[in-house]
Amino acid sequence: MTNELLWLVLMIVTFGGIMLAYRYFGRTGLYIWTAIAVIIANMQVLKTIKLFGFITAEGNIIYGTTFLATDILSEKYGKKTSFKAVRLGFFVLIVTMALMQLTLQFIPDVSDTMHPALLQIFGFFPRIVLASVTAYLISQHLDVYLFHKISGWTKGKHLWLRNNAATMISQLVDNVVFTFIAFVGLFGLFGWQQLFGWPIVWSIFWTSYAMKWVVAVCDTPFVYWAKKIRPSE
Repeated sequence: MTNELLWLVLMIVTFGGIMLAYRYFGRTGLYIWTAIAVIIANMQVLKTIKLFGFITAEGNIIYGTTFLATDILSEKYGKKTSFKAVRLGFFVLIVTMALMQLTLQFIPDVSDTMHPALLQIFGFFPRIVLASVTAYLISQHLDVYLFHKISGWTKGKHLWLRNNAATMISQLVDNVVFTFIAFVGLFGLFGWQQLFGWPIVWSIFWTSYAMKWVVAVCDTPFVYWAKKIRPSE
């Protein structure tokens, strides 16, 4: 199966997952989904792939659903509920990083075979989490703000417009912040060196942003669908 086909399958499974979470668990389901999404996205982003002829990092779809979650919460429950989901995502990222860093400090037994793999993934995690938390807090707050601002401008009409415009603008900010901390390394600050050459960095940046645009457009029907759902909560 090609990467492109797998990407489409992953998008369907991911969107299906968030809608099931909302249908059966309501707001709580979206809070839980946000926690799941931020953890998985920060592990997936460590894997680079070639998609539609361009190099990009994974994690764009699952991370994009955090914006879908806050848009649904904003539309149906208001700004305060959306910000609660943002704060939850921040909390989960920090706690996960702290627990895994402590886990890595334990001396493995001679029978252990997984420590090198955990070290390879979570040893890099602080840098990814700092990049993710910074980008997440800035972009998610911007997304909620723009969503409600556009809603006011349009007098509550054109849900598709505020869903896409707010997400696409905030995702651009997210991409800039995350890319420069995670992959460029703030130009050597804290000893973090640039991971890839500039051609690959720019390829990851623009391709991942283009993928986020696709995800944002594709999630629009799901916002309308969620608006009609009466969740079990």
